[in-house]
Amino acid sequence: MTASPSSARCPHASRRVALALLGLLTCLAVAAPARELAAQETPAAGAIVSLGGTVTEIVYALGEEARLVARDTTSTFPPEAQGLPDVGYLRALSPEGVLSVGPDMILAEASSGPPETVDVLKAAQIPFVVVPDGFDAAAIRRKIEVVAGALGVSDKGAALAAQVEADLAAAVAAARSDTPARVLFVLSMQGGRLMAAGQGTSAEAIIELAGARNALSGFEGYKQVSDEAVLEAAPEVILMMNRGGDHGGGTDDVIAHPVLGKTPAAASGAIVRQPGLLLLGFGPRTPQAVKALSEAIATVER
Repeated sequence: MTASPSSARCPHASRRVALALLGLLTCLAVAAPARELAAQETPAAGAIVSLGGTVTEIVYALGEEARLVARDTTSTFPPEAQGLPDVGYLRALSPEGVLSVGPDMILAEASSGPPETVDVLKAAQIPFVVVPDGFDAAAIRRKIEVVAGALGVSDKGAALAAQVEADLAAAVAAARSDTPARVLFVLSMQGGRLMAAGQGTSAEAIIELAGARNALSGFEGYKQVSDEAVLEAAPEVILMMNRGGDHGGGTDDVIAHPVLGKTPAAASGAIVRQPGLLLLGFGPRTPQAVKALSEAIATVER
């Protein structure tokens, strides 16, 4: 068929029409009823967007990675996932970015955002599966079950969940200590101000699974802490996430810090850095995270 004169004059017309339709969908979706997919449903979705590093890990662990068409910025493991189109940061998504890859299904961690974007995506007539947060053995099983159920591979999910549970139980048993180390998890020390983990956090959970205890208590979540609170906690180990490509450690910045440098951990060089997604993701690799952290704590001098 010969192209019409109008399309010949405007080669980008089809792209403009597609963008206009996407904008219209975004506007209408706000008023449409939300359509969430229950975990037990099993639609035949061939093109999946995964939002959240742990969700992406689960898809790969289930052997269903061929169905992924895009992922978010936090989905860095396995390394092959980074070859997929990136639709943006998990908590700062745009509906246009996610919908532009033409997904048949969206798998999203509960912490995905902002809320207005999630509302639009839920209303976009595409199955939207919310994968719950949580950081214990039961939560890991639930995450796997939800993803596997949505993908229609519940048997694979049951097998993976059972294996992860068994491996985690073994890692936790091996990590038990009669003298648990006091561990301070530092999320950030930007500008010299310390943001650390309190109670009810994934950092506290992984510390306890690894046979240690959180050096800080008396507050919930991740908060900026005073110099006095850190010195009073007297941590024996300082735990942080890796910096960029740093896979081992690096202690100079901690030792030079005016407060952290005065702690027992800094005095003995007991500073541990590990990959953030492995450490705090609470997904299929959590048994490895527990083992790696407990071994790191055991080998540092304190």
